[in-house]
Amino acid sequence: MASRSSTRTARLAVLAACTALAALAACTSAGTRSAAPARGGAAGPGRPAAPAPYGSPAPDRAGFATEVDPAVDPQSTFGMDVDTASYGYARNLIRQGRRPAPADIRPEEFVNAFRQDYPQPVGAGFAVALDGSRLPGTHRAAGGGDLRLLRVGLQTRAEDRETRPDAALTFVIDVSGSMADPGKLDLVQQALDTLIDQLRPSDAVAIVTFSDTATVLRPMTPVANRSALHAAVAELGTRSSTNLAAGLELGYRVARDGFRAGRTNRVVLLSDGLANTGDTAAAPILAQVREAADKQITLLGIGVGNDYGDALMEQLADHGDGYVFYVSDLAQARRIFVAQLPAALAIRALDAKVQVSFDPATVAGYRLIGYDDRALADSSFRNDHVDGGEVGPGHSVTALYAVRLRSGAFGDVAQVRIRWQDPGTREPAETGASVGVADLDGPFAQAAPGLQVCYAAAYFAEALRASPYGAEVALTDLARIAAQAADRTGDADVTELAALIHQADR
Repeated sequence: MASRSSTRTARLAVLAACTALAALAACTSAGTRSAAPARGGAAGPGRPAAPAPYGSPAPDRAGFATEVDPAVDPQSTFGMDVDTASYGYARNLIRQGRRPAPADIRPEEFVNAFRQDYPQPVGAGFAVALDGSRLPGTHRAAGGGDLRLLRVGLQTRAEDRETRPDAALTFVIDVSGSMADPGKLDLVQQALDTLIDQLRPSDAVAIVTFSDTATVLRPMTPVANRSALHAAVAELGTRSSTNLAAGLELGYRVARDGFRAGRTNRVVLLSDGLANTGDTAAAPILAQVREAADKQITLLGIGVGNDYGDALMEQLADHGDGYVFYVSDLAQARRIFVAQLPAALAIRALDAKVQVSFDPATVAGYRLIGYDDRALADSSFRNDHVDGGEVGPGHSVTALYAVRLRSGAFGDVAQVRIRWQDPGTREPAETGASVGVADLDGPFAQAAPGLQVCYAAAYFAEALRASPYGAEVALTDLARIAAQAADRTGDADVTELAALIHQADR
């Protein structure tokens, strides 16, 4: 997979030039990010460049993906992503009256932070749900034409925590000085104690810590010996600098030594991601992670703290056949460690990819909202040596497109294909579905509440990252849409989204 393709410098230049988030100007900037290859140059004076005419698949000069003409490139191909850290981190900062750095905003992670009601498949693989609507009347779309929303929803079958395969988990815990801040190591300790009590006696846990050096605090130990594991957690204390590379190297060595065939073998990295000793660049650390992932040891990243190395943690998870969460308080940590993690330790699909083929006869232009660093060459879709995304049991994945229809269009809009590998046999499989103009024709007010939530979350992210598409919406309208969807679903997370948008607007 390619590394994140925008620099902090370029995006901060966009922020300085853009007035789309004037309401947030009183907030203080926040967020840290590792350097990554540049995607486009800095924006010029004023707003970032408006979307290029459809027909150009290249990003605009500010680095934002533009609308694509399907007559030039009919296929949109990307690796699946179930990460949600970008939304969790932004939520934590906004609650404190701080503004997330635009480079830390990934719209797909905002969208995928919310539960969906997609049907589950009967067996392994994915169920595909496609729907859409017209845009809400408050949306001021640039470029004119008939712009619609298309939601691609993918769902894996849930797995009962009692019947899942046993797990061998190696926790790699950051105990550097920066983890002494409230809401970091103390949060990790409480969450780990809770998880150890939730795991089965037949599971196994190892604990590795790292600061300037790495140490095996506890070798692979059956969870039946809970007292020894709780004692190891109680020993955790902060010291010195952050040699994340050394921690992962030792963690993977312990995981390989304790590898159990037929079980779920995972390294779980708990860190603020602020590497400052040893290899601090992503590339050498990623090489180590990639090699270990090929040996069927997957990575789960759990980020903590107000100062958080978002880019490094996300890249590690992408290349380690895993995903990353972010937690900012004990309630969130318990939800992940107790409600989500035990039942989702296994992998349902490896190297999962999506390819959406748009019909140039009906579609004048399309734009995938987010997934900027998950884009793949169209020819890579059926190349099983090219990395995709990893999806666990009961996970939903959503991709939202803005689709510009041709005048008088009817018939098919797009064909959607999903390809993945079985995690046990590595055998590839595919499924798919199609969507037509009639499926995107309903008014937004009558659309499924899940689609309305996706729209509000996606364009909230566009506004926060100061993209030209964020200027097409008003935060007050997005907050109202989220609040109405929350009333229809009774989902407390969507209620929280509405409140968060309101707070950002203020």
